[in-house]
Amino acid sequence: MKAARFFSPRALGVCVLALCLGAGAFLFGQGAYIHVKAVLAQVLLSNAWAETLASGAPHKPWAWADTWPVAKLEAPRLGEETVVLEGGSGEALAFGPGHLHGTPEPGTRGTTVFAAHRDTHFEFLKDLIPGDSLLVTRKDGVRITYEVSGMSVVHAEASGIDPLAGDGRLALVTCYPFNAMERGPLRYVVFAERK
Repeated sequence: MKAARFFSPRALGVCVLALCLGAGAFLFGQGAYIHVKAVLAQVLLSNAWAETLASGAPHKPWAWADTWPVAKLEAPRLGEETVVLEGGSGEALAFGPGHLHGTPEPGTRGTTVFAAHRDTHFEFLKDLIPGDSLLVTRKDGVRITYEVSGMSVVHAEASGIDPLAGDGRLALVTCYPFNAMERGPLRYVVFAERK
């Protein structure tokens, strides 16, 4: 008795190719998801930011949001701008930079800290150079100009950032190195002084 053939070599090749294409599409989708979410969130955040400036009261970008816009950060030389959210929880950072709790409001005494992911909203930090201007608009409409004074790579547990030190200083923090696939203990910090 002859054994039955379930697949011809050609049919088997087509199945393997289809599986590879499907897996590739799935992995591409996973990688693109965070970028698409970040861009879409900034549109919704920009609308909420406009409402916040107009009314003077915080507006959530969507009904179930656990954060809201508190500032807008711009890097004019690079053409970058992003809405900054209240708090630095993982949920907030998925949608934009966060103003870390326990640090002062921009433009006041001390060091204001904004943190964001290195592969989305703070990817541009690697292109900043000393002397670059950074503009921060607060929720009350006041616009503050900072000048980048330097950059440091620090350990997350020993950043050296003192929220009480400085006279209107800004620190932008993201994971380091850029383009890494895994989380690590290092952070890239851009320091800027109020002009």
